[in-house]
Parts: sequence; structure tokens; C-alpha cells
Amino acid sequence: MRDQWIVALMLGGIVSDFFDGVLARKWGVSSEKLRIWDSNADQVFWLSAIACIFLINATFLKSNLIIIGVVIGLEALTYLVSFVRFKKPIATHSILAKLWTATLLLFLIDLCLNHESFWLYWICIGLGLVSRIEILLKILSLKKWTTDVPSFFHVRKINRNIPIKKSKWFNS
Repeated sequence: MRDQWIVALMLGGIVSDFFDGVLARKWGVSSEKLRIWDSNADQVFWLSAIACIFLINATFLKSNLIIIGVVIGLEALTYLVSFVRFKKPIATHSILAKLWTATLLLFLIDLCLNHESFWLYWICIGLGLVSRIEILLKILSLKKWTTDVPSFFHVRKINRNIPIKKSKWFNS
């Protein structure tokens, strides 16, 4: 029963995170400061969920500690680089990061309910690595700090002050 509660709380958290962003944009109350706080709240949520599930599945964590540590280390590095370059935390809300979040949720559900995971774990790790590297490249390439950078390919336009198309559902 405990595992089902954890999954229900994670699903509630991800659904509320999605809709609070959509509603904030719809109501015109989304701001730079709110986007930063949204990213920070997401970090706390995911770190809490991961810690809880890994405590229950300590054997899985021990077996995969190095690669999980690399992904977490890259996440920490993105924040460090952003603070060093811009004196602000990241809030890029990129498409790859959203995709990684979806796979992270699926992997954590799989691990929580089955106490093991293989394919979802490796997909999650792969997307985690790629999305963190993309964020690092964006932070290093942007001329000035900005929120809601859908992908690395948008950085060039942003640096030239050319408007970019953003999704009303995911990052605007």
C-alpha cells in the first residue's frame, strides 16, 4: 500500500506542476521570479521523490550509484554554472528536460511498484544525461540569462533578440 501512495503523490505532483504553469500563463501571472520558484520547487519535489523511492530500493541504488551520481552531478553543475555566469539559478524549462521528467516519472513508478527497472531506467538515464548537457550548453551559449529556452537551437535567436515560438503548454 505504501508504494501505491508514493506513486499517487508523484502523479498528483506532476499533474499539479503541469497545470499550475498552464494556468499561470493563461491568467497572465507568469513572471521571471515565478518561473525561477517553479524550477526550485520542481527540484525539491523530484529530489524528495527520488530519495524516498531509493530509500525503499537501497539495493537498486547501490547497484547503480555511479551513473545516478553522474546525472545528479550534471544537474548540480548546471546550477553552479548558471550561478557563476549569471548569478541566478536555471529556469530553462526546455523540451528535453520535460521529456526527461516524463521518463523519470515512469522509471520511478516502475521502480517503486516493481522494486526493479531496466528499460525505463536506461531511457531515463540517457535522457537525463542528454538534457543536462543541453542545459549546460545553453547556459554557456546564452549572452544573458533568460527563462524558457525550449532547446539549444533557440539560443542563437535569443542571443540576436529574434522572437522564438514557445508552446503555451510547456514553456512560455
